[in-house]
Amino acid sequence: MIERMETKPRMSRIVKHNGTIYLCGQVCADATYGIKEQTETMLAKVTELLTQAGSDKKHMLSATIYIKEMADFAEMNAVWDAWVPAGYAPARACVQASMAREALLVEISVVAAEIV
Repeated sequence: MIERMETKPRMSRIVKHNGTIYLCGQVCADATYGIKEQTETMLAKVTELLTQAGSDKKHMLSATIYIKEMADFAEMNAVWDAWVPAGYAPARACVQASMAREALLVEISVVAAEIV
């Protein structure tokens, strides 16, 4: 069975299938800030969505991070490293990419396991 949550015409924020949770791409709450704050608020949204879907950071399977400028890589990673629980790092990729809006500096897509 496939369960879609917060579905709009273009996408669902959460899709659940066979105990796996897929989050749509998440960006910051306020794009007027720098990479540190954008990453913090983006990851806070991920935490909220994982909780809503019946999961948490310790159950992340994979994360794909899209970063506008690789010059921000170290600062973004510092926030990421503080956010991910020790010993629970998911499989991860990080690529430089153009963003949907000019002010966005980072976006993430996450796949997680449902807590059973």
